[in-house]
Amino acid sequence: MDIILASGSPRRRELLERAQLEFSTLSVDVDETKHDDESPTDYIERMVATKAEAAIQQLASRLKTDKSCFSDSLIILTSDTIGVLADGQTVLVKPVDREHAYSMWQQMSDNVHEVWTAVQATYVSLSSKVANSSTHEPVFQIINQQRITERTEVTFIALTAEMMSNYWESGEPADKAGGYGIQGLGAIWVSRINGSYTNVVGLPLPQTLALIKNVTDISVK
Repeated sequence: MDIILASGSPRRRELLERAQLEFSTLSVDVDETKHDDESPTDYIERMVATKAEAAIQQLASRLKTDKSCFSDSLIILTSDTIGVLADGQTVLVKPVDREHAYSMWQQMSDNVHEVWTAVQATYVSLSSKVANSSTHEPVFQIINQQRITERTEVTFIALTAEMMSNYWESGEPADKAGGYGIQGLGAIWVSRINGSYTNVVGLPLPQTLALIKNVTDISVK
C-alpha cells in the first residue's frame, strides 16, 4: 500500500524517514488564513481536512494520464502545526513579516505556550470500475479517515530585542509556526518542554505511526 505525505515540509519528511517508512511526498497549496472567531481546534482540523481534499484532487488528476502510478489503495497523510498562547485562543502561525514575528515572540517571551500538531490519515481506494475503464474519470473512494491532535507545552526564556533581531536575520523563522524551530537555532530559546519533542518539530512520530496502523486496521474489520 502506498503512503503519501501531502506536505512540502522537509522536517516532516525527515521524521518519517527516521522511522524507515516508505512513502512519497506531494505538496499541496491551500489557503491557510484563519477564519474570524475560529477556535484553534476548529482551525487546525479544517486545515488537515482541506489539505487532504486538495491532495485527493491532485492525485485524481494525475491518474487521468497514468492509472498505474499508484496502487489501488493508499494512505494520504496531512498535517498542520500551530502555536497556541496560554489563553488557549491566540493562534501562533507562520510569520508574514518581521513585525508579525516580533509580536508573537514578545508574547511568548518568558512565558509558556503550546504547540499543536494535527495529523489526519485518509485511507482511500481507487474505484474498481474506474481502474478497469479507459473512459471514466479516476475517482478515489474514502474508506476510512482518522485524525489526532497532539499538544506539547513549551517554555521560553526572556527574549531581548537583540536576540529577536539576530534570529530573524538568520532566516530560520520564516516558514515555521510561531516563528521558531526547536530543531534549529530556536532551541536556545526553549528552557523546557512538556510532551512530545517531534510534535514541536512538526509531526508527533509515534502517534502518527499508530494512526497509520489504526486507519487500516479499522477499515478491514
